[in-house]
Amino acid sequence: MRRHHLFICGLVVAAFLATSLALAPQNWAAKPGETPPAAETAKPASPEKPAEAPKTVAPEKPAEPAKPAAPAKPEEAAAGAKLSKLEEAIAKAPKGAGKGQINEAAPKGFMAIPGAPSHFWLWYILWGTWVGWIFSSVGAFGGIMAGVGHISVFGLSDFAGTFKQTSPALNKMLTDSIRTSNQYLVGLSALISSFTYWRMGRLVLPLGLCLAAGGILAGYLVPLLTVGKMDVSLYVGFFGIIVFAVAFVLFYETTPKGQESKKAAKAAAKAFEDAHIRKTGEVSAEHAKGVQVTHWGASKISFTFYGAEFSFNPIWPLLGGFVINGISALIGVGGGFLYVPFLTSVAGLPMFIVAGTSALAVLVGMIVNIFNMMVVRAVPVDFLLIFTELIGIAIGSVLGPVTSKKIPEVWLKRLFVVLAVYVGIGYLTKGFMGKSILPGM
Repeated sequence: MRRHHLFICGLVVAAFLATSLALAPQNWAAKPGETPPAAETAKPASPEKPAEAPKTVAPEKPAEPAKPAAPAKPEEAAAGAKLSKLEEAIAKAPKGAGKGQINEAAPKGFMAIPGAPSHFWLWYILWGTWVGWIFSSVGAFGGIMAGVGHISVFGLSDFAGTFKQTSPALNKMLTDSIRTSNQYLVGLSALISSFTYWRMGRLVLPLGLCLAAGGILAGYLVPLLTVGKMDVSLYVGFFGIIVFAVAFVLFYETTPKGQESKKAAKAAAKAFEDAHIRKTGEVSAEHAKGVQVTHWGASKISFTFYGAEFSFNPIWPLLGGFVINGISALIGVGGGFLYVPFLTSVAGLPMFIVAGTSALAVLVGMIVNIFNMMVVRAVPVDFLLIFTELIGIAIGSVLGPVTSKKIPEVWLKRLFVVLAVYVGIGYLTKGFMGKSILPGM
């Protein structure tokens, strides 16, 4: 192969020289009718115009090694490479140390955003324990408390609010991330609580499944219609309205008038309290089994709990599950704070079986909602924060069902009412007035 190359190169050079020699006589010859000038002694006669020397092709300089490209600016990187939704929002946000700007020199915090809030890992575990305990104790308020932690305790709402004018896309993305993060915490607590209450005979399986089935469609539609369209102020305001409204419903249930229509639930609650809290009554083998389904039907399902009989029409929990999970998906909570009043007021169940039944409905709803938020709508979350909080959730969810047997039903409701009123007022004013009138919100 090398000989072939040399041979070809030789032919090219020979052809070039032959052409040059063929043209040279025409340049050196005298014009017709002219005598050539006399030759000088020392110098030969110079031609009219010396022929130009054959041009030789200078070898090309070796290409200089390419200089390393300067690091692309975030805006250029966004155009040249496929970035995630979060990376693109960060790249487009204004840079600097002011409010509503990304300070690239600051340490990374929530979702690896420079300058975002960051806290010691133990606080995440402790807050997760509180969320898991309260949800597994009353079957509700876990998502609300998870939201309080992310919105206020860990400062994510205030951080997202700074980008309302400077980077609306980042503001709304952080809002969606808060909604999804809340549901992760409630989902694990609901999983543990559902299994624990089922083993204790304090879960109404057909009722929980009807609620869950009704919520599946809402869990798909709401993320589809709202992701990327709700800023953090509007989110916090809606959060407060719903919680505040539920507080009034539960407060009404603790009044004498609200208790008149719940005789069966009161009888079952009293029998359970006598057996497990006051320990004054004897527990029969039948009662010790807890919830016993006695009839399955398309229009009526019946069950007993500690001697009291209950029944419901499946159509109502199906409709209730659709509405409740729709609201839950909107504000990013489990929905237990709505399932509980639905089960106690509409279905007339005692609190001791409401928590487990609510947990089952919440579990299915959270699976559907998280899938649609993260897979269908590609909402980013901070998994390091979530997994740290889930450690506490696991601890609290185991403690809740055990400790709830030692607390009378009325005190569980009153605790729920106090928390709901405080959170509702705080977020209602913060979302729509710009500042909470209550501390810690």
